[in-house]
Amino acid sequence: MKMKLVVLVSVIALLLCGVVTMAYAQGSGPEGKAFAGSRGQGWGMGFWSGELNLTDAQKAQIKTILQENRTTMKGVAQQMEQNRAAFLAAAANGTYDAGKMQTLANQQARLQAAITANREAIKHQIYTQVLTADQQAKVEQLRTQQINRINEHLQKMANGTDVPSPPAQQ
Repeated sequence: MKMKLVVLVSVIALLLCGVVTMAYAQGSGPEGKAFAGSRGQGWGMGFWSGELNLTDAQKAQIKTILQENRTTMKGVAQQMEQNRAAFLAAAANGTYDAGKMQTLANQQARLQAAITANREAIKHQIYTQVLTADQQAKVEQLRTQQINRINEHLQKMANGTDVPSPPAQQ
């Protein structure tokens, strides 16, 4: 039962990764708007634009950086989709091959790592090439706040006060 739950959670996580990756690679999200900006301004633009009061020139620079990297990451996004399809095929008709699933999971992890590393490289490029000193200070303030929230959550988890309920047994 526990193995089935692990496989189910893994497949769901992979599906979500695939959707996010494809949207990132295609550059569009719901209703044809740019993807993943909380304000519909493109990947990463929601945070940068909304919190930092970017100038139009800075927004244009960031857009260029994002477009350059979208092309680079399109191949990774395609590989993620192929891997997702392989996962689905491997589990067809209730079949399960632990070795094959682990191999596919490792491939997916490497692809996700490439996307994460690229995203952080983009953030660094924007931080160092686009932002003013005041904007950089604001980013650091926000980063510290986020780290503090994460640490508070981890502390609650360690104390057992913020632990998700286990799934219902069937």
